[in-house]
Amino acid sequence: MSERTGAPDFAEPRPRFLAGDETAGWRARLGALLLGGVWLVFLSDAYTQAWAKRDEPRADGGLIILTAFVVLYLLSFSHLRSAVWGTRFVAPATRWYVSRLALVYWTGLAVMAALATVTIGQEGASTWVFLAVSGLWTFRIRVGLCIGLVLVAVYEFLTFHLHGWSHNPGISMSIVLAMLAVTGGMLASQRQRALAEAREENARLAIQEERNRMARDVHDILGHSLTVITVKAELAARLLEVSPERAQAEVEDLERLARDALADVRQAVAGFRDMSLPAELARARSSLAAAGIEAELPNSTEAVPTRLRELCAWALREGVTNVIRHSGATTCTVTLTERGITVADDGAGTGTGQPGTGLIGLTERATAVGASLRTRRLSPQGFELSVLAADGLDQTRTPRPDKVDA
Repeated sequence: MSERTGAPDFAEPRPRFLAGDETAGWRARLGALLLGGVWLVFLSDAYTQAWAKRDEPRADGGLIILTAFVVLYLLSFSHLRSAVWGTRFVAPATRWYVSRLALVYWTGLAVMAALATVTIGQEGASTWVFLAVSGLWTFRIRVGLCIGLVLVAVYEFLTFHLHGWSHNPGISMSIVLAMLAVTGGMLASQRQRALAEAREENARLAIQEERNRMARDVHDILGHSLTVITVKAELAARLLEVSPERAQAEVEDLERLARDALADVRQAVAGFRDMSLPAELARARSSLAAAGIEAELPNSTEAVPTRLRELCAWALREGVTNVIRHSGATTCTVTLTERGITVADDGAGTGTGQPGTGLIGLTERATAVGASLRTRRLSPQGFELSVLAADGLDQTRTPRPDKVDA
């Protein structure tokens, strides 16, 4: 974490240890092992030098040390390859090294490299190249680079001050070039991993958005339908003793409304539902009449541009539902123009609380097509809901408000 901002540094992954990457098969592990081991061919000079002096106990010890160094290096690379290639992110144990086991591996390599240099000589210093590279995935990258530069400086110092050593910049150049190559590969892999994670997050957000849209649509459908069903059920209950014939008609209408609501939900789940403004006008007419509210609705929907009709249908459904459920109104007026729709009533309004799910969903739909949702109280009493597009967005039609008494 940054001390100033508290924001995390660039994510460097930490692998699983002891068991390696448990999600990878043996072929993947073998491939990674071969990829890390192929560069060990550059230790051939050190092996050749030690083999040439194998009659000396010191050289024999050098061969054993080189072999141990190779084995330990391969184990380190095998267990830490997820840190090398950035395939997984787990927060580092500290600011400067990846994990305690990684530190143990690198310490062992450092000891082996020092012993190889002492027993074999200058050729044994070729192990420093691999020590510098392993430091890049053992420590944070900045620390690993500093360690590599220190190794270069120490090697150059020894070539000038140690008896029997000649100034050979080959190992120094190998350390620098190897660190640059591995650092570039690690950063590229980490950024590729970050990009993959960003794509996964975008996909997750898209799924979440689709779930929210589905929940909003189901709410809008059932909120309206269940409100009308409740009103009609209450009306049928009151008519049972007064007019059984009318009560029977209301019950039949209840069955039809329930079937329509079920069909709408199925279509919404299937993703094929398309709102129809004329159909919503017909539903609003029957719903308001069943609730005993005098309705003033347009006969035609021609005034509304095609691109706004579905939005107006949703607004009409939400507005009429709120009028029936919350307002206590006696009249409801619906106005259609080329800019959108206005639903007004003479009731007490919907209260002063937070907007419900229906209005929130309607606001999102309006914003998606460049329109806006407005609500206001009327004087002396009443409430108005408007969904209108901005002026000049669609001039293909002339405004033709169309409303008549239902």
